[in-house]
Amino acid sequence: MNRLIASTAIGVIAAALASPASAELKPGDQIEYRQAGYSFMAWNMGKIKDNLQGDFNQEQVIKAANAIAAVANSGMGALYGPGTDKAAGGHKTRVKPELFKPENAEEVGRIAHEFLAAADNLAEVAAEGDKAAVQTAFGDVGKACKSCHEKFRLNDDD
Repeated sequence: MNRLIASTAIGVIAAALASPASAELKPGDQIEYRQAGYSFMAWNMGKIKDNLQGDFNQEQVIKAANAIAAVANSGMGALYGPGTDKAAGGHKTRVKPELFKPENAEEVGRIAHEFLAAADNLAEVAAEGDKAAVQTAFGDVGKACKSCHEKFRLNDDD
């Protein structure tokens, strides 16, 4: 639990520091940084998946889950600024323009909060060490990711 509190604190501090700074970031930089965050989370999801399919190493799962929660809570929403709905600064994006439409703001917020809650829950459950509970929480994070991808992410062939 202490690791969860520490990672959450780091995330809150990072969000506080990143929010004003992100206003100064060019759209291409915002796209690059958010893609890096999602790639880092995906890498850690892969570590958890490997542990769920093989020998369960609680320490590895805790570290990976805390990393996911920290990045999720780091203020990544600030990296969806104006001009990041299309390629910028040499960085392509797969975000659909619909994500940025005011009429979708409530749904985007709901999906983002569901993802944050699932990421935080995964970190809490990982600390408890119950493999079956981690499997369920891991699935919830995957579902939260998928709900955004289905609605607001372009497919490779789009």
